Amino acid sequence: MASIQIIITEWRKIMNTINIKRLALAFGFTGALLYLGCVLLMTILGHDRTVVFFNSLLHGFDTSSIVRMDIPVWEAILGIAETFILCWFVGALIASVYNFSFKKQG
Repeated sequence: MASIQIIITEWRKIMNTINIKRLALAFGFTGALLYLGCVLLMTILGHDRTVVFFNSLLHGFDTSSIVRMDIPVWEAILGIAETFILCWFVGALIASVYNFSFKKQG
């Protein structure tokens, strides 16, 4: 009976933690995919419809003065890399805080 209790306790420890590297990669790839989606959207819609889209997405915030359509390829690649890294750090931080707070409770 004691061995079953130990197995259950160990299983709960494993199931109640988040793999930091996996969540960080998931956040990183999600951010990069959203960036690529934004690039594709801007390419397809053009300036005026892109402004309308982001204005409606941001609840009336006027993006006409900050939307730039003449972005060089190197800058877009740098933006994808920066977005991936930033989102990777966000995912790693969320998993770390979750795992740390669970250790404090358990």
